This record gives sequence, C-alpha cells and structure tokens, in this order.
Amino acid sequence: MKTYRIRKPKIVVIGGGTGLPVILKALRNQSADITAIVTVADDGGSSGLLRESMKMSPPGDLRNVLVSLSDMPQLVEDIFQYRFRDEDDFLANHTIGNLIIAALSEMRNSTYEAIQLLTKFMHVDGHIYPASEQSMTLHAKFEDGTILSGESAIAKARKNIDYVYVSNTDGDGPVEPSRKVVSAIEEADMVVLGPGSLYTSILPNLMIEKIGDALVRSHAEVVYICNIMTQKGETEQFSDADHIRVLHRHLKTPFIDTVLVNTEPIPDGYMDFEIYDEYLVQVRHDFQGLRDEGCRVISADFLELRDGGVFHDGNKVVEELFRLVFGTKY
Repeated sequence: MKTYRIRKPKIVVIGGGTGLPVILKALRNQSADITAIVTVADDGGSSGLLRESMKMSPPGDLRNVLVSLSDMPQLVEDIFQYRFRDEDDFLANHTIGNLIIAALSEMRNSTYEAIQLLTKFMHVDGHIYPASEQSMTLHAKFEDGTILSGESAIAKARKNIDYVYVSNTDGDGPVEPSRKVVSAIEEADMVVLGPGSLYTSILPNLMIEKIGDALVRSHAEVVYICNIMTQKGETEQFSDADHIRVLHRHLKTPFIDTVLVNTEPIPDGYMDFEIYDEYLVQVRHDFQGLRDEGCRVISADFLELRDGGVFHDGNKVVEELFRLVFGTKY
C-alpha cells in the first residue's frame, strides 16, 4: 500500500545494475518525488550490441529502472522484460524492452527523449534520466599502470583498479550530463548512491565532471548503500570503508554523509555461486574507517535471501532513508 505525505521529499538515486531497481521499487510505494540517474557505460550483452550497432546509449539499465517505477500490469512487464533465447539467431539474448527503447531512440533521434516518452506510456511514478545523452566509454587505470577500456573488459581483467574515468565515445570534448540531471541533484533533499558495482555502475556517473561537481556542492544528505558482497575484478577484499575511500578519492573530497551497512551474516552454503558468479565473500566491516572518512554509519539487517542469491531488502533500506530525510531536513 502506498504511503502519502503532504510534503514529498525529493530523492535522487544514482547508479545502475540490479541493485538500483530494488531501491526504486520500494521507494515507489512511498510518497516521494523520485529521480533516477542511470549509468550509460554498459557495453556487454544486448545493451552492448545495440549500443555498437545503433550508436545509442545502452538501454538495459534504463529498461530495468522503467519497470521498477512503472505500475503497468504484470503481463505487460513480463513482455517488456522477455529475453529471446540463445538459438534465436540475430535476436538472441535481446530483450523486447531493449528493442523498444532502441526503436524509439531512432524515431526521436535521442535515447533521452525515448525514455521520457516511455515514462508516460508506462505510467512511471518519477523521473528517469540517463546520466548522459552521449554514448560514453569507461576506462580504468590499474595499479600496475596498464589501462583498459570498456566496462565488461575492466571487470574481466581481475586486476586492482587505481581509478576510472569516462570519455565521449563518438567525439572529442568532455562527457556532458543529460538535461535536468544537475538541477535534480541541486534541488534534492537526499541523494542515494547504490547499491551497485562500485567502479562500473556508480563511479561512471560521478566521473561526468558536472555531475560530480553538483554532488560535491549539494546540500542534500548524500547516502551510500554499501554492497553486501565483494565483487570479482572490482572490490575483491574490500571493506565497507574501502568503498568510501575510493569514492572520496575519485571526487577529491569527502562527500558521503551516511553509509548504510548490512550486518546480517549470510547462512553458510546458501549462496549459489554458479548463478551469481561475480560475487566472492561478504564485505568486511571497518566502522572506525568509516568514521575516519566523516560518515555516519547505520548498520542493521538489510539482507534479503532469495533464489540462491543475496540482495538488499528494499523496504528496510527505504525505511531508513525516510528516517534520515525527515530527520535531517524536516
């Protein structure tokens, strides 16, 4: 059941991957003015193929966010999310939703415009903006001095990342944020980062200079939802404080106000590592390290177990977010 309030807090959520929709779906059931800023650095799978063949922003993360904020019937959602089988020749592994976004992007000559049209068509409760209207490429410099380009290649390298940055795939000059993205951050009561892959879902957005600058200047409560598991090729052996150190180093200043940390252990033998093969072990805790970074720490049971995997319980997370936003702003 949806909760209604006289004053809707403005909450901006930044990220990508599978974690972002979990939080957005739970936020949709609260009375909030929601804006999702979604990464467009993906270059793998169906999104990567469409990005390469049509010179468009990758649609996959945008598709999942559209579904999470939509009130369309389950059957329509199932159709939108349907993925063609491996044996389906040139349609193999494409989702219908990705193809619809690609078609509308071509019709309107803009992925941004395609998403705005779909938010109306799908009765989306909130605003959805790609981080950039340009196709952008993610680059990583590793601690051994080598550099790799492309989100999928970076994770597969299994080397320690020093820092990441983005470039305009199709031209010179800096990557520019989508229209309304900077103003959404400037007007927000709260900005939420994650959960999601640190280097490939969260940082690509912040490495767009004007987005990073807006976040540093923002008077909003900035919250980081720390991942439950470490991730191959990105955060191996990381503590929760290591995540914050990386974020602060990339933006060259402490900007995270609050960190949400799951403290519930995963039962031995529960995780299906054949399905969730990108994950390693639970993120270890370093509460003193978090406090040294200037962060308030909220530690609790945020764990949801399902389908052999571990996820954030969106309702528990959102409950804490609303305690924060009303406690700090109202």
